[in-house]
Amino acid sequence: MEKLSHNLHAKLQEMCDCYMETDFMPELKRAANSTTDDLEENAIKYLALAILEVLTQKASKLTVKKKEIVKVKISSSDEKIMLPAPTTEIADKIFEIVRTITHIEEDKGASELAFGLRNGRIDLTVKLSKKPGKESLKLIFPELGA
Repeated sequence: MEKLSHNLHAKLQEMCDCYMETDFMPELKRAANSTTDDLEENAIKYLALAILEVLTQKASKLTVKKKEIVKVKISSSDEKIMLPAPTTEIADKIFEIVRTITHIEEDKGASELAFGLRNGRIDLTVKLSKKPGKESLKLIFPELGA
């Protein structure tokens, strides 16, 4: 019998569900510098916590950029908040996971992503860009109101 590969989309949604009732920022700081052996798990945890922080702040965008260093910010129309940046290895895995989930194989691409959270869902726009020496990810969230 063929072993089914795990579903990264479902795993990310499950991680969001798991951490939904926690204080995201302390967990995000721990996840950013995690040194456990499971890089995929660390990347999914970091991304889940960052998504939850965007939703908590009612922000419109999560941006992860990697050049010489990694920078992560959430943005709304009137505010930008820098998040604790993950290690380069975790950031690389985040890009890989998002590309796998969205099936964006080209260096630059965009896709819509239905993201389930408990009894509801949000529709995200995902934009990825990769050039020599730099890579970026943008998750654009629907208007959540004030």
